Amino acid sequence: MNVSIPSILLGLGGKCLLNWTLVFLQRKHICKTFLGVFGVSLAIVDTTLTVCVTTVHTHTDGYVLLLGSKLTRYHVCLLVQIVGQVYSALQWPVVVLAGLDHFCTVTLRLQPTTAMARWFVWVLVTAFLWHLTALYVFLLSDFTPVMEDVPHHQIQQCLVFHTSQILQVAMLLLLTLGCVALHAGCSARLFKNSPMNDQITDRSRAHTRRSVVHQAVHVFLNTWATFLVFLAVLFLPPMGVPAYLGLNAAWLCFLNSLLIAVVLCVVCPASQLAQGLAAVPPDSFCEWRFKFSLAAEDKT
Repeated sequence: MNVSIPSILLGLGGKCLLNWTLVFLQRKHICKTFLGVFGVSLAIVDTTLTVCVTTVHTHTDGYVLLLGSKLTRYHVCLLVQIVGQVYSALQWPVVVLAGLDHFCTVTLRLQPTTAMARWFVWVLVTAFLWHLTALYVFLLSDFTPVMEDVPHHQIQQCLVFHTSQILQVAMLLLLTLGCVALHAGCSARLFKNSPMNDQITDRSRAHTRRSVVHQAVHVFLNTWATFLVFLAVLFLPPMGVPAYLGLNAAWLCFLNSLLIAVVLCVVCPASQLAQGLAAVPPDSFCEWRFKFSLAAEDKT
């Protein structure tokens, strides 16, 4: 789809404003997780891209000299296409690394407030991930830039690629969350033929697991139900989402909450949650508080 350069600038400017606003709102713990560190790096990359595109587009001569190279509107379209491909390629690695980070936090009870070493590691991982993804787009992917065969000063629109990775990631994680919830809801039926003592214990554990899953899903949906409807409406049109807008801070915040819900439902640290010992990854949108029956906890 062809998009005018002013529209691209407007979208990038709005995205930068959204990125830095969310970074500021989460400033107390933004750098305590991989997603937080990556969100800051994304805001920096988006700001740099916006400044470059704006400078070239608004320059009176129609080009800008940078380190002896002549940058024109050809390079504006090329840069937008390349960055869009990089953002699309980053979706799944970001999900995997963020999921591992949350899994380690919950299972190993890592406290993010005292994990300066983890912050340093995530900074290095984030820098390496950007570098590796750029190399993949340039050297290994089948990405081919598409440019108009007209003089650079006549270019008013850029061909923009779209991304489907957001829908794939959201559908997979939501399906996983739904399967875990369904399994927890039906788990009590598996213990009907057990001995009486084991049956009581198993039912108590199943009840506790259902409680964790139910509360986690409720907390997530209570916060992000409107955003899920927005995602559904967003992907109804055939054109989809431009790739250069697909990876943004709002999506990372949603992804953070969704991954926390999935990890809590899969790991189900009921006893630690009941005693307040479990370390839940920081989340500025969902309040991950759980309530349990003391009788059920005693039986487990």
